[in-house]
Amino acid sequence: MAIKFQYNKTALQQLNKQLKVRLRALPTLQSKEAALRMEVKRAKDQSDELLRKLTARMNEYETMVRLWGEFDTSLVVVKDVQMSVKKIAGVKIPLFENVLFDIKEFSLFNNPSWYLSGVQIIESLVKISLESEFFLYKMQLLDFARKKTTQKVNLYEKVQIPGYEEAISKIKRFLEDEENLSKSAQKIVKTRQQQREVA
Repeated sequence: MAIKFQYNKTALQQLNKQLKVRLRALPTLQSKEAALRMEVKRAKDQSDELLRKLTARMNEYETMVRLWGEFDTSLVVVKDVQMSVKKIAGVKIPLFENVLFDIKEFSLFNNPSWYLSGVQIIESLVKISLESEFFLYKMQLLDFARKKTTQKVNLYEKVQIPGYEEAISKIKRFLEDEENLSKSAQKIVKTRQQQREVA
């Protein structure tokens, strides 16, 4: 990235300020990136664990597959999903709190006796599934934020900081050369004046 600057002391001061801002912000951004990376991994692990738990639960009820054909699926409906919001490394993340079900009334005499257990099984499976989805969504949000932070870290580390340092050194060299030329010119003028006075 070519940084536009002028060869004067004001530009040098401004570039030094910009460089200091980036050098101070870089460690914070790096720690944010590390924290986000860790949170992404944790969310992925939790989601995977819940999916394994869901699969294991589904396999437990594999023997009841024929019975599920009789089950009235309209009995259990998700009414509401309660959630809260938490900030993780500056990123707002929805957190799964609870799921509320709307269970329609049914006759225990006219339906099979296992219907009540069936309702509880469906509730637990839906809850696990929704919680897993929340962790997947959390992982996606955190991963997006991590990528943005990584881009900013790379921009600072590999582009802007070296660019500012290079611009500062160019201005310093220019000002030193200018000062040396000025001193040389003064010496030449002084030497000529002395030669005229002698002559």
